[in-house]
Order: sequence, then structure tokens, then C-alpha cells
Amino acid sequence: MPVFGPVPSRRLGRSLGVNNIPPKHCTYSCVYCQVGRTPRHGVERREFLAPAEIAAEVIGRVRECREAGEPLDWVTFVPDGEPTLDVHLGEEIRAIRPHGVPVAVITNGSLLHREDVREDVAEANWVSVKVDAVDPRTFRKVDRPHPSLDAETVLGGIETFAASYRGTLVTETMLVRDVNDSREEAERIAAFLARVRPAVAYLAVPTRPPAEEWVEPPPEDRVLAAFEAFRERGLRVELLVGWEGGDVAISGDPREDILAVTSVHPLRDDAVRELLAKAGRGPELLEQMVEAGEILAVEHGGHRFWVRRFPGIHGRS
Repeated sequence: MPVFGPVPSRRLGRSLGVNNIPPKHCTYSCVYCQVGRTPRHGVERREFLAPAEIAAEVIGRVRECREAGEPLDWVTFVPDGEPTLDVHLGEEIRAIRPHGVPVAVITNGSLLHREDVREDVAEANWVSVKVDAVDPRTFRKVDRPHPSLDAETVLGGIETFAASYRGTLVTETMLVRDVNDSREEAERIAAFLARVRPAVAYLAVPTRPPAEEWVEPPPEDRVLAAFEAFRERGLRVELLVGWEGGDVAISGDPREDILAVTSVHPLRDDAVRELLAKAGRGPELLEQMVEAGEILAVEHGGHRFWVRRFPGIHGRS
């Protein structure tokens, strides 16, 4: 199902997620991606799901949340691929927006050099774009873009979008140890972001199981050095380095809820067990889902996470 949650978001409060891209179509194959490697690398936009189906499910879930008195702050397009590959993205946002909940899009920004993509994304109230590197070699090492994409084109598209966008624009930079966490890399990124002028420049570190097992968060001193480099450029910078919590809403079918959320990001074991308790179910459901090949457990950072199993995507064991 393309809609999941609401789930807690470190930036947006209680967010109803929209997964408008099937697993895993993306323009990047980031080394730290919590969904895993990208077997379907591409840059061509197309229809994946019927836009009317997505809009109807979102609107219905918004109505359910209101009737249940459940807090809901945002509807967020945050799929297990790149949301702007969906050629109907703008149409879907326009259909959802009149129903009283602001719409957010979390994109890697790789296609913003295209005018049609900029027009679609501009329909959202809040947009987050990824800027992990400015140096072309580092860009290719951390984000592993489609061969047709280069750093200059991607960054130029982000800058063009920022100049005309009238909503709230934020950026996110994921720091990976020994890849893009040097002071020099941070200063180059900060110089670019000073031209983009985001409302907030977020600095993040991997907190969920990454696509590549060697990926680790940087030492604290490098994170703080990057923080200072951003501040010195006059940016409002915030850190995303903690666990956002496990208060995941249930729709009535805990199996479908677990599959929907873990399609987009891994769920920590305590959050899954809290969800099961809300639904009056026990851990035997997890055992059944593991036996059916639907989910698997991954240890990361001293915690157990549950991820949805997609053939060919997860490089980790």
C-alpha cells in the first residue's frame, strides 16, 4: 500500500508517508541508504502507480486520523526510491493539498535541473533536498549517481529551484566516516549552501542499517567541525543524529503496517513490538513474516532493526 503511518519524523512531527515509487527505482545508489542498494538505476520519469489511487488513499487516511483524534502534521512524499521519478508527482500533490494538511517532498534533488520536475516539486509546502558532496569524486563515491548525472548539473538544478521556490526549502547532508566528513568537504558544501540559502541546513549521520556494511557515522569531532563550517557561512544548521522514536500509528492490520513502513525505512525492534502491542498481537507475527520471506532482522549500532525483504536490494546480511 502506498500510504503508511503516521510515523514520528525528526523534522516534521507526525508525518503520513506516501510511497509513490515501487522498490527500488532511484537516480542514486547511496552507500548509506536505509532501503539498500539500487537495482533499478534510472533518470526517466514515468507512471508507477495511478495518481487517483494515491490521492484517494491519502485523503482517506487523513480522514481516519481526524476521526480518531490522531495527530497529523504533514503528508510527506518519502518513498523507497526518488519521488521525482513519478511523472504524476505534481498532480498528486495538487489533489492532496486542499484537504487541510501541508505536503512535504523529500528528494535527492538530482532531477531539479529539469523544468518539469521543478514545477512539480514547487507544488509542495516544504521540500528537503540532499547535498552530500560538492566535489565530483566525493559525489560519486557517496551517492553513486546514475552515469548520466554529474555534480555540476545536479547542484545547478538545486540552485535554480531554490531561486524560484516560494515554500520552505531545507537541505540535508549525510556525513559518512572517511568519505565526506573532512573539514575541507564541509567547507565546500557550506559555500554552496550559502548560495542556496535553505531555511535549515540539516547535518545527519547514519542511524539505521546502511546499504553497505562498511558505512559508519563520523567521529563526534568531525561532526562538530562540519557544524561549525556551516555556521561560519551564516547557515542555520541543525543535527539529525538521534532516534526519532517508535510511535507508529496502526491502520488495523499490523502486518500491512509493518510492511508499509519497513518498505521505506527500517523499524527498530522496540517500535515494532510497540506496534504489535497496540494491535493486540504478539511476536509470533514477526516469526510468520520472517518465514514467509517478507522481513528480516538486521543488527546495527547495538540495536535490532526490521527491514522489508526485496530481492536484489539489500547488500547487507
